[in-house]
Amino acid sequence: MNLESIKPVTELTNITSKDISGALLSSETPLLFKGACSNWPIVQKAIQSNEAAAQHLLSHYTGEPINAFYGEPEINGRVFYNQNMDGFNVNAHQLPLQLVIEKLLSCQNDAKAPTVYMGSTNTARWFPTLENEHDFTLANASPLTSVWLGNQSKIAAHFDFPTNLACNLAGKRRFLLFPPEQIENLYVGPLEFAPGGQAISLVDFENPDFNQFPKFAEALEHALIAELSPGDILLLPSMWWHQVEAQTGFNLLLTHWWRDTSAFYGRPDNALELAILSLRSLPKAQRKAWQALFNYYVFNDELDSLEHIPEHAKAALTLPLPEQQALKLRASLLNKLKR
Repeated sequence: MNLESIKPVTELTNITSKDISGALLSSETPLLFKGACSNWPIVQKAIQSNEAAAQHLLSHYTGEPINAFYGEPEINGRVFYNQNMDGFNVNAHQLPLQLVIEKLLSCQNDAKAPTVYMGSTNTARWFPTLENEHDFTLANASPLTSVWLGNQSKIAAHFDFPTNLACNLAGKRRFLLFPPEQIENLYVGPLEFAPGGQAISLVDFENPDFNQFPKFAEALEHALIAELSPGDILLLPSMWWHQVEAQTGFNLLLTHWWRDTSAFYGRPDNALELAILSLRSLPKAQRKAWQALFNYYVFNDELDSLEHIPEHAKAALTLPLPEQQALKLRASLLNKLKR
């Protein structure tokens, strides 16, 4: 695949992590803040050496075993399904972090190294003092902050509901990004069975088969690419598809995930699953009728279309939906699902 033809993510320079404001965080397209966290202690250690970065991370570690994954050298770093698509090509283990780091450092220069990585690992539980070194806060957000560690790997394109501020602490990473509406051109696999728990694209981005996946060529027309060095921060808006490629023998990433609405509204993927259960098997004419209802009640941005209803009678149609009304609606739905 010719990466040179893919448009780069908009880069902003001379912005520190303190300067990343709410206006920037509300961007609907990805932004790359070059060098924005380069002054963080762990980044400075990574610039010295991988060993120094590893020791710095261990100095914040609580000692509780972490979830680590191992893949044979033959997978070439691609975390994916097995050949029968009834399992995955990596194995999970619970290990002390020291053992994972020891393995990574011992094979960091090995061209035939196995794939070794620690996925999303919550800082509050495993690295509670690490965040004290950061010099920024996210206004009006309570992010879930996690550490990612590993060597060369390719995580297939997927989306996350939360917005993500990804801080590259050590090594180099490449993000290949697609707007949410490109889902139909990415050939997404099963909803309920995926390596990271989130549905992924089945296209091998390194060697795409355009005979098997012809619409992927259209997806590439809308793709963006971001190359991250130590100290760079990527803003990844909610719902954007992204493949993540860790390119060096020792990589360290810190992510901040947050949602733009209160948790009492529930998870949108629950609504999707319920819609699949209730609507997908209906006759086409009925599905189209329900599509019109969803467009009117859920996706309609013209608030004046409901002006004919008095405020006191709008109930679940009130925007934004008050917490008490949301909890009432949730309770009603739970009771109906029990029938």
